[in-house]
Amino acid sequence: MSFHGRVSGTRIKRALGVQAALEWAFRIEQAQLELPLPPDVTEEGFGFGLEYVLLQRAVLGCKIDGGQHKIGGYTHEDAEVIAATVAGIPDRLGGKRMAIRVAELARAGLTPDWMPGAVPRCVPSIVKQNQHGTHVGSVVVGTERIRLRGPGARAAWKTIDVLACPVTFSPHPQQIEAARRGYGDWLQALGWVRDGLIECGMLREVELTRAMPKAKPWERTPPSRC
Repeated sequence: MSFHGRVSGTRIKRALGVQAALEWAFRIEQAQLELPLPPDVTEEGFGFGLEYVLLQRAVLGCKIDGGQHKIGGYTHEDAEVIAATVAGIPDRLGGKRMAIRVAELARAGLTPDWMPGAVPRCVPSIVKQNQHGTHVGSVVVGTERIRLRGPGARAAWKTIDVLACPVTFSPHPQQIEAARRGYGDWLQALGWVRDGLIECGMLREVELTRAMPKAKPWERTPPSRC
């Protein structure tokens, strides 16, 4: 994916949504996510943040000669700006943990698994196999006394086990809820990254659009009526 080119002296910008821009930066350009050290730890030369990139551009007044991480080549400066922005995701949106998640998903070209098509189903908890095949297992949940009639007026009492088949729901509703909550958290972080990149105006060859992944892809849009 190349961004080079000019028309009548004007640089051509490639319009990308935030997810596509992240995948370009981390997957194609192989930008590295460099997270800041804890406040009580200092180490010269450990990564950089968005403020660092701004400062360098202001001081140099020209294109930054970045790209030290991509093996055998140059990492595009816009990709480094995107990576620096991701590294600054605030704690209220997940902080470093979310930054790592956003970068890893972008590097793999993936969207968080929101368990599409998942519906809780009642299934037996115990399944046994033998030479006759697979069958559902049961457990003793109690006992009952029953009266057995014998010949004539004779009767007898017998204690029998009460059996039940324990069941569970798979996938569990809480599992589905957690997966979709995680998708929503990821989407919020992408929105923050998108807005930050648009507002800072530091991208030179990439133009961020407002396009976002679907808010709730598990909710089907009802068909329109004529």
